[in-house]
Amino acid sequence: MKRLIVIALSTLFLVPVSAQEVSKEAKKEAVKSHLKQHFKPYGFIRNYFTYDSRESISGTGDMYNYQPKDESWNQTPEEAAASGVERQDLNAQSTFRFLALTTRIGLNIVDYKWRGMEFSGKIEADFFAGLSGTVHKVGGVAQLRLRQAYVTLGWDSLKMGKDFARVDLTLGQTWHPMAADLCDVIALNSGAPFGPFNRSPMVKMDARLGKYVTLTAAGLWQTQYLSTGPLGQTGEYMLYGKTPEAYLGLSVHDKGWIARAGVDVVSISPRQQGDALDANGNPILNTAGKPVQIKVNDRITTVSPFAYLQYKKGEFSFKAKTIFAEAGEHMNLDGGYGVSKVNEDGSYEYTPIRTSSSWISLVYGGKVGAQEDKHPQKLQGILFAGYIKSFGTKDAIYDPNGDGIVNERPAPDKSLSYFYTARPGNMNQMWRLSPTLLYTVGKFQLGLEYEITSVQYGKGINASNGLADKDLHWVTNHRIQLMTKYNF
Repeated sequence: MKRLIVIALSTLFLVPVSAQEVSKEAKKEAVKSHLKQHFKPYGFIRNYFTYDSRESISGTGDMYNYQPKDESWNQTPEEAAASGVERQDLNAQSTFRFLALTTRIGLNIVDYKWRGMEFSGKIEADFFAGLSGTVHKVGGVAQLRLRQAYVTLGWDSLKMGKDFARVDLTLGQTWHPMAADLCDVIALNSGAPFGPFNRSPMVKMDARLGKYVTLTAAGLWQTQYLSTGPLGQTGEYMLYGKTPEAYLGLSVHDKGWIARAGVDVVSISPRQQGDALDANGNPILNTAGKPVQIKVNDRITTVSPFAYLQYKKGEFSFKAKTIFAEAGEHMNLDGGYGVSKVNEDGSYEYTPIRTSSSWISLVYGGKVGAQEDKHPQKLQGILFAGYIKSFGTKDAIYDPNGDGIVNERPAPDKSLSYFYTARPGNMNQMWRLSPTLLYTVGKFQLGLEYEITSVQYGKGINASNGLADKDLHWVTNHRIQLMTKYNF
């Protein structure tokens, strides 16, 4: 009897304990299932090994290449003949470096629903700032920076005949609609400055109208990619302009084809203060002999249309993009603007630099060797070609000296100039050709790229049209780049 009582009591206490253990395991499995279903981490570890034949304008540890620098001669031919010292172009210097600071981590959040509304999001970061150096920022410890952070709300219950329409609203920082379709190079610049490159905070609506057409509208703000002006590149121009950047575009997609067209409008306020002027246009001085400052209402509004075409079939891919940009420096394009008129009230009127920037990229390649194992192999050939032409400014640049030449100054002395550019304003045209081989084994990639970039610079910038078209000469940089990348 006693034995039966002991067994009964043991069973009474052990059953709840066992049930608790089962409950804990069930909760763990439920949490694991939830995380696996809704949270998708991703990223890669990437290294670049890079050789340049010439000093270039670049960023991100010299990995983000824009264009070779103009000639910088140590003396004129006459001075060299008199001194007996060899005449040299000081920018004809080769360099080599390798860095892993573009390693990236990210998290996709997917498949949350509530009453017919879908929720998704993304957080993405990589290593960028923190490097330092006298000429090239290639030393130091890179810091983590935010690339993308947004949430998307989606509705797909709208019906148009036999097809369903869908609306997605994106809130946060992500790719600019004109920059979202990137070319297929392995270079960090992704084809810039031949195509727009920009990630910005935005409110963006994508409305898929039936099966083939998508309408996109967005309001954007500048943070990392900025307009230039009297203070250099800063977000203050949009801050005081109080007007978000606006985009409107249309996409058509069917059977491997994608065609897009859109227009981007930016309206900024380059200055908030100016000199009080007398009837003759001269500054009014205070008792200390300095110009009296007054509030001004400066503004420049620019319009930049673009078009994009893509076709994919099997192992072949074709992409092409072109943009006619007015002051497109906030999208990493060559551009800027100048003062066209000084008004009696001390305010300025402005005229934008206009540039045509275009690129095409071709990709061909597929699986190679035995594909039965867990590490499939693929060899791809990539060819990129880009071209930029500057058309100068719409109107003449204000020329107080009357010498017909623009007084261009680098930051931070741009406030003493009437011509503002993010990069050298004497660029007339530029081209780039870049063949690439990319070999993929499972999640590991090895890429070899040859990038030749040639710029036509001019001497002096005409005040009549903001264009350098005298003493034209070409300067070329040869970049050889090896990339290793492990995706996870």
